[in-house]
Amino acid sequence: MPVVMVKEGKTTIAYLSGEIDHHSAALLREEIDFSVEQTLPEILILDFQKVTFMDSSGIGLVMGRYKLMNSIGGQVKVVNPKPRIKKMMELSGLKLLDVL
Repeated sequence: MPVVMVKEGKTTIAYLSGEIDHHSAALLREEIDFSVEQTLPEILILDFQKVTFMDSSGIGLVMGRYKLMNSIGGQVKVVNPKPRIKKMMELSGLKLLDVL
């Protein structure tokens, strides 16, 4: 399973794993969006600790969740990206998000 969703109070954490590419990003989007729409968290944390590879589809995944959370008055935090993934996020302009 590429994502495990955990609700902790007003926060939902998406524990991502494996490779995020064109094929896996669609499934991740569906699962994360479903969870967000059901729980309406104030904060969505995307935990990248177990992500081994990410292409531009991963950037789209993060930006789409940012827009979704913004539409319900929430925020997104990205945590534990590997150095090369963090660099990709920074180069693509994701520094407007909390990338920790």
